[in-house]
Amino acid sequence: MKRLLLTLFLSALALAGCNRGIDDTPAPTPSQNGVVINGVTWARSNVNVPGTFAAAPESYGMFYQWNRTTAWLSTGANPVSAPAGMTWDSSAPTGDVWAAANDPCPEGWHVPTAAQLATLVDASKVSYAWTTQNGVNGGKFTDIASGNSIFLPAAGGRGYSDGALYDAGNGGKYWSGSSDDSTAGAWGLSFFSDSAGQSYYYRALSLAVRCVGQ
Repeated sequence: MKRLLLTLFLSALALAGCNRGIDDTPAPTPSQNGVVINGVTWARSNVNVPGTFAAAPESYGMFYQWNRTTAWLSTGANPVSAPAGMTWDSSAPTGDVWAAANDPCPEGWHVPTAAQLATLVDASKVSYAWTTQNGVNGGKFTDIASGNSIFLPAAGGRGYSDGALYDAGNGGKYWSGSSDDSTAGAWGLSFFSDSAGQSYYYRALSLAVRCVGQ
């Protein structure tokens, strides 16, 4: 009987130790859930509604005007907002950078800077290829040294004057959080079937956002 009780006691200690080991394991940080390309940690999918990622890399997610928090649908001919009831604003948002209070990325992530976007199109370290993934056109960016890659859908965007959808499936246009030298433009990423690079866009355009880890 004593031997049986000792065995049960030791078994209970071992089980407690296993459970404690599981409980003490830290949860993965957002950066650990991303992909490192040329020294920058990129999210695997676009921003959806503020504070969330789209479920799959092929999803367009939601569109945002620069330095604004309203999420606009990325499909449909006419601009439809979420939350409902918002009206389209064609004026250029203000600011020198995308303010943290307006950043739609989940906690631990942020809208990339222009410098971070530049690392993604550095042809000496990152290869670019136009491709189709699960039936969706987009760009694949691959770290030459590590082989890590991310897919960005060619989501197009919404025009500044009336929010009409354009270039969906034909071009990728993504915001950075950095303004250009004007008061109405900001830097972004652009890619098409033959090239990828940085561009600057009128701030009232509504474009996709791919976050980077902090």
